[in-house]
Amino acid sequence: MSNDLPVLVEVSRGAIIESRHRGAIVLADPDGKVLASIGDPNLITSMRSTIKPIQALPVITSGAAESFDLTDRELAAACASHEGEPIHTQTVAGMLARVRLDESALRCGAHAPFNQLHNNCSGKHAGMLMTARHLKLSLDDYISPAHPIQREIVKTFARLADLDEQLPTAIDGCSAPTFAVPLRSLALAFARLVNCASDQETCVSLDRNLTKAAKRVVQSMIEYPEMIGGTKGRFDTELLRASKGKLICKIGAEAVYAVGVLPCERFPRGLGLALKIEDGSYRGIGPAVVETLAQLGVLNEAETAQLATYHHPIVENSRGLLVGEVRAIFDLELSERQ
Repeated sequence: MSNDLPVLVEVSRGAIIESRHRGAIVLADPDGKVLASIGDPNLITSMRSTIKPIQALPVITSGAAESFDLTDRELAAACASHEGEPIHTQTVAGMLARVRLDESALRCGAHAPFNQLHNNCSGKHAGMLMTARHLKLSLDDYISPAHPIQREIVKTFARLADLDEQLPTAIDGCSAPTFAVPLRSLALAFARLVNCASDQETCVSLDRNLTKAAKRVVQSMIEYPEMIGGTKGRFDTELLRASKGKLICKIGAEAVYAVGVLPCERFPRGLGLALKIEDGSYRGIGPAVVETLAQLGVLNEAETAQLATYHHPIVENSRGLLVGEVRAIFDLELSERQ
């Protein structure tokens, strides 16, 4: 990280600026062209949970999804950082039961209030286990970086992001691997993910199996936003709902965020957006992401207003008085339209 990164978001109390959140934003097209950036587009950051939609692709490309009749609702759970509500825990339990496993097979660790099913990554892990079962691979070490499941995830991500497969690797909060990548590569991966979801002749050249898998992942996230985060109060879910099929989005720990804008009039081949708040504060994510999408015209005025609590969070004191706000302070300039 660098102290030279620009301020993206300010926190005010009256006329006083109390805090500033520095970071970087990158917009990329499916060919890897950086259309706009604020801060360093080559900033290296860990992907954390932003990679989940990509980690879910091998569930489909391996044949596991078809073999075990995985529903789109279950596939959305595999892409999720969920709230651990009954709709999530019951869905994940059902996925495991279909391959003759239970909660004890998960290697993600427990989240409150009870067990591993409540871990916000349990759907991702269930998808990995279903893939391992289908391919007759070992189950106990499915989270090992050397396991074929994890190597296939790396191969898939590297293909989408135009990176070498020898990625710097660390252990994520759920014990699965996470990777250090340039922010522009994360934006590219999401641009290609949504580009593949279109039926246009302008799709990037990927193998047919991966293209079909990408399309299904995108559709599942749009169709079941409550599975991605929760039924209320989760930014991923509310952004998916407000955008009405225009995009997919995924938060990651330490304030990294990725968005894929589906092909539209302004971006006919789709667009990838990646953002990192340097200090890891989630407080800066909502204002920065919504402001970016509003400036791009991806979100219209009504949709932006629907996300007002994330776009311009208010600061209240202990008496409930409005004493300040959190606000993005940058202007984006596209270098060239697609």
